[in-house]
Amino acid sequence: MADKDVLGRAGEDRAARYFETQGFTVLARNWRGREGELDLVVADGAAVVVVEVKTRRGEEFGHPFEAIDARKRVRLWRLGVAWASQHRELVQGRRLRIDAIGLTGTEPSTARLEHLVDVEVP
Repeated sequence: MADKDVLGRAGEDRAARYFETQGFTVLARNWRGREGELDLVVADGAAVVVVEVKTRRGEEFGHPFEAIDARKRVRLWRLGVAWASQHRELVQGRRLRIDAIGLTGTEPSTARLEHLVDVEVP
């Protein structure tokens, strides 16, 4: 596994733990659909949340959230809808939204974690 893949997996692990400490339940990890992959799908009483996790060692190449451009947000929404259609019983009565987690630091377990709630879809 490439170093960036190990870093990404560690970031997803940290993000999953973060959501669990916030009272969310992890419903899916690395779910694959026709248009790509969802890093995490989590839920609380009010929402099912598609989570994009971006982990960076530093900001030399920009903030982690800068990697989530308009095209990526549209793709995440489509993937979220596809996931929801396959898991209707888990979505029923809940709002579907997209959040992003940005982790910046050399070690994901101690990296700065930022949570962007309800990412706008163009």
